[in-house]
Amino acid sequence: MSWVDDRNAALLTDLYELTMAASYHAHGMNEPATFDLFVRKLPERRNFLVACGLEQALSYLETLRFDDDSIAYLRSLEMFDDGFLSFLGDLRFTGDVHAVAEGEIVFDREPLLRVTAPMIEAQIVETFLLNGVTFQTMIASKAARVALAARGRDFVDFSPRRDHAADAAIKAARAAYVGGAAATSNVLAGRLYGIPVNGTMAHSYVMAFEDERTAFRTFARDFPDRAVLLIDTFDVEEGARIAADVARELAAEGSRLRGVRIDSGELGELARAVRKILDYEGLHDVRIVVSGDLDEVRVAGLIDDGAPVDAFGVGTQLGTSADAPTLGGVYKLVSDAHGPKMKFSAGKATLPGRKQVFRTTAGGRLHHDVIALEDEPVDGEPLLHPVMANGRRTAPPEGLDAIRTRCRAGLERLPERLRVLDPATEPYPVTLSPRLDALVAAMERGAS
Repeated sequence: MSWVDDRNAALLTDLYELTMAASYHAHGMNEPATFDLFVRKLPERRNFLVACGLEQALSYLETLRFDDDSIAYLRSLEMFDDGFLSFLGDLRFTGDVHAVAEGEIVFDREPLLRVTAPMIEAQIVETFLLNGVTFQTMIASKAARVALAARGRDFVDFSPRRDHAADAAIKAARAAYVGGAAATSNVLAGRLYGIPVNGTMAHSYVMAFEDERTAFRTFARDFPDRAVLLIDTFDVEEGARIAADVARELAAEGSRLRGVRIDSGELGELARAVRKILDYEGLHDVRIVVSGDLDEVRVAGLIDDGAPVDAFGVGTQLGTSADAPTLGGVYKLVSDAHGPKMKFSAGKATLPGRKQVFRTTAGGRLHHDVIALEDEPVDGEPLLHPVMANGRRTAPPEGLDAIRTRCRAGLERLPERLRVLDPATEPYPVTLSPRLDALVAAMERGAS
């Protein structure tokens, strides 16, 4: 078996989750506990994050179980007694989850997910939740930066061939769509999530024919009204002229050429030359798509330079979030049967207790957030909502287009200083409420 699925996903956990769980079980330590999943610190070039990955997290929790093959494997490790293995065989997630809605703009230290469950259940799910939520949040945040840079122009996720394995490619396409991508080249992601799929052709297709003209003509007739021709295999301007000839032939036959793509060279300069050729032939509606190691900085640069580009294909830099390829996501115990819990490690201190995040807006823009204790009265809109009770969802899965719309609305509500690609001159304010601040201080005094 080589794929992660509902039958074996319970084993997608770090070994220490199971050894801790075995010790808890041996000592009868399975009272309810609460864990927060959050990002400690924004990456250097991020002014915000986009919450993503909740749907896969809830699906995992609803189907969590150790099947017979999983128990047999754990028995083969000769680390766990039969009593604990029998307990795992009957284990189901029975806890409650509060979460920030997918597509919501979030910031560091704010809980994205709050899990309350019997200690063993809450502990075992840590690895999977961090893997899924922080990865998709990372990619959705990168895509949102590309969307801001593109200023209303389309961009397409071209990343699957460079993503870090198959599952990452599927989740990257989903998260990129949430963050603002118009489509993906990943056909399986389109099938699974209903994301629009989009693609052109490869240089190998052009070279497989006797000449460029034959390749363009063949492809355009095979896919009338959909064809985007790759024109940089040999000479871009000559490719544009040939594409224009093919476009006129299609028009005579009652169809049209959708666009051309440039994948190499000085993209802005070449786009201007190609636009001139197409416009001279009256082909004003033929779009120019560019690709080739693009990221939000290069996209913004092309637009700033006035390059006549209609859409962008963004691959490697998007699907790997190349400039910030990891998030400091953590999952920490904040409360158990004995009360609030706090970690004091230097540079890794946590905030104790069950918490809520309250958001205040002003003039239609995000103004500040307050992290407070769950039952503390604070002005603002609460961001954490109940999404699972007693191991079952509180509502059906949310549609991906609604999540994408939430992200777009959130980006529009960002203060201008946070919409730039460089680090903001003034970070977004996230403060602690009076009671949470007092609890932190009291626990620090108690530990000294």
